[in-house]
Amino acid sequence: MLDIKFIREHADELKIAAKNKHINLDLDALLAADEARRELIKKIEELREQRNKLNDEVTRAEDKGEREEILKKGKGIKGEITKLEPELAEAERQFNELMVLAPTIPSPDSPIGGEENNKEIFHWGEPKTFAFKPKDHIELGRALDILDFEKGTKVGGFRGYYIKNDGVLLAMGIMLYALHKMVEKGYRPMIPPTLVKGFALFGSGYFKGSEYNPEVDEIYQIATRDKESTGEPSHEQKFLVGTAEPSLLAYFSDETVKQEELPIRVCGYSQCYRSEIGSYGKDVKGLYRVHEFMKVEQVVVAEADIEKANKIQDEMTGISGEMHEELGLPYRRLQIATGDMSAGKYRAFDLEAWLPGMQRWAETGSASNFLDWQARRLNVKYVDANGEKKFAYLLNNTALPSPRIFIAILENYQREDGKVEVPKVLVKYVGKEVIG
Repeated sequence: MLDIKFIREHADELKIAAKNKHINLDLDALLAADEARRELIKKIEELREQRNKLNDEVTRAEDKGEREEILKKGKGIKGEITKLEPELAEAERQFNELMVLAPTIPSPDSPIGGEENNKEIFHWGEPKTFAFKPKDHIELGRALDILDFEKGTKVGGFRGYYIKNDGVLLAMGIMLYALHKMVEKGYRPMIPPTLVKGFALFGSGYFKGSEYNPEVDEIYQIATRDKESTGEPSHEQKFLVGTAEPSLLAYFSDETVKQEELPIRVCGYSQCYRSEIGSYGKDVKGLYRVHEFMKVEQVVVAEADIEKANKIQDEMTGISGEMHEELGLPYRRLQIATGDMSAGKYRAFDLEAWLPGMQRWAETGSASNFLDWQARRLNVKYVDANGEKKFAYLLNNTALPSPRIFIAILENYQREDGKVEVPKVLVKYVGKEVIG
């Protein structure tokens, strides 16, 4: 969410931003809705002020006839207010529907264009050469008896899978390694809720509009209604998160912290659930694109300073890069183009690791700087040195995701005898040096 005053003052820039982000926003309609809303608010406030004055006059009236005349005027004003209030409610609805679409103006260094314009800005390591034809993770997983896709589909449906035996030790070892790394870097660890109310997903930008839309939002909604503490049926919708980010951000919702507490660094381990409705027909085999997985996520609450926020974002991606390097996984960092960003992002990067078995780069992390776009939706503020309340800047980044790092390790560390070496930094978490 943006400040409407900012929108009024930067309308031309916002029109360009919406076009570059491929967002269908009629900014002129938004400004017209804002004008209509403000005009109705002004009228109603004026009428209420008149009514209050009449109430004072009634108490001072000296005879019955004068009081009746004043009351008659008051009744007429009340009728006008009653007539205008539904109009204001409708104007507010139209205004809010358009406001949630207003994008953050992307950073000046963000490439213009779609996914094909994402720009590689850093590269580490070279794809490993093998003296044999490398297998993909599907072949390796079956041969080592650590993956079972057939039983996964039988029990969990399309994209279902089982990780088992030594595969479990590897998957959990990756998560433990990432958590310890984040704590070492000063991030406070959390295990957040994965079942959340809608405000957490709207506030973090995972609803494309003001409410959940199953046609476009890749989120699982829980159909079963639970009960409140009173025993009454709950009327609130609940959803499964696709990352720990919404839960971690919502932890700070409606909070005001002191500037000296910033930046606040937290990380969250969670299961993640994604419907992948926009990926129908893509990557239908293996672990590459699945409905549920594990991930360690980073979130930072920072002061409203673009230069400082960018520096923190670079630090966050640097930590993920450091883990890729310690794991010995060739990777690259891409700066994301405007058309591949969501509405709220100011500046975004992806990390991609090389998968020799699948012969492709795989996204293994995403870092986003939202400025105050999420903070306005979630009402996250801080008090600056002058005692002024300001909306915080919110940032997030994938520390490590389980499935694609799991794939990358299997494919990069495979041996000709079919076994897979465990990266040295993971041995103490996995408990063995070789799988198989």
